[in-house]
Amino acid sequence: MATLQTGFGPFIAVYLTGNKWTQASIGLALGAGTAVAVLSQVPAGLLVDAIRRKRAAVLAGILLVAASAVLLALWPARLPVMSALALQGFASCMVAPAIAAVSLGLVGRAGFAGRIGRNARFAALGNASGALLMGVCGTLLDSRAVFWLAAILAVPALLALRMLRRGKAPDTAAEPVPSRGSARHLLADRCLLTFAGCVVLFHLCNAALLPLAAGALTMRAGEVANLLIAACIIGPQIVVALLSPAVATAAERWGRRPVMLLGFAALPLRAAVFAGSGDPTLVVAAQLLDGVSGAAFGVLLPLIAADLTAGSGRFNLCLGLLGLATGLGATFSTILAGWLATEVSGHAAFLALAIAGVAAVFAVALAMPETRGAGAWRAAPPGAG
Repeated sequence: MATLQTGFGPFIAVYLTGNKWTQASIGLALGAGTAVAVLSQVPAGLLVDAIRRKRAAVLAGILLVAASAVLLALWPARLPVMSALALQGFASCMVAPAIAAVSLGLVGRAGFAGRIGRNARFAALGNASGALLMGVCGTLLDSRAVFWLAAILAVPALLALRMLRRGKAPDTAAEPVPSRGSARHLLADRCLLTFAGCVVLFHLCNAALLPLAAGALTMRAGEVANLLIAACIIGPQIVVALLSPAVATAAERWGRRPVMLLGFAALPLRAAVFAGSGDPTLVVAAQLLDGVSGAAFGVLLPLIAADLTAGSGRFNLCLGLLGLATGLGATFSTILAGWLATEVSGHAAFLALAIAGVAAVFAVALAMPETRGAGAWRAAPPGAG
């Protein structure tokens, strides 16, 4: 799935530019897709919670993403493109929690951390190999071929899903059917709200760092800027692939909070390096810290969601809420950084993002409780047991 969805990244801008779209029109289309993805997080989580057979949710997501790729390849006009991006945004919101739910059902809570670590490793490898494969395909053929390739990659995804269905593991996420009041109780959980705040601060710092650095690299490095930006994307994915299983093991051994602190601490350090130096080599090296924070965040988000929803049947709703927090943080990050870079300077934008990263570290250190072994009591109605 990670490889399949790689096509819905920078390749869209390249494709639409080649079809005579203006930058304003491209920005509008991408913004509409992002808005749908942010607004779909909670409804998609509720939908996956309501579906007993989680593999059906994964199947629907694969087919919707493939249909989106075909629509983009066939009709690069405004309405089809915006429809395709909206469809892909909703499908992504459904697939991610569904895969986590299937993983939880396959291995149970005792093996969930290790499984999530391996999932993150394969996702990182998929992102890196997908970027390389589609980049080569777009260069040797044309930018439209990227989306045909994305649609074709749905076939091995479906085959993998079919092989999984043949196993003897349970077909659901091993959670009870949600009770009518459990969603309200989840929304009132202080620990969830605290973690959602930490997620917003994490992405407030993180989301705009690479785009800002990429702009600076383009001005300084000239013709080799594309190679440097590619290194800034692929390098962290390799770090995520290497670190994710170890992060999962550490989260089980030491607890979620210490690992979160280490991962979040990489954020302001990376922003400070970007603010203090424009040297391309140093920027690429500092970008590897994105792999450290990415591995920690990618593993801990589903783990903490599982901790907070044990026994409630609201695992996917929790993931949807945290996905909404992610989208809000990323949106504010790009708006804030873009305004500061334009009105003040790029240096000021990096410093503001670094301050947000420091705030994220302090939020984890001072407000976030340990959730390992939180137990099913969190999901129980007030006054029960």
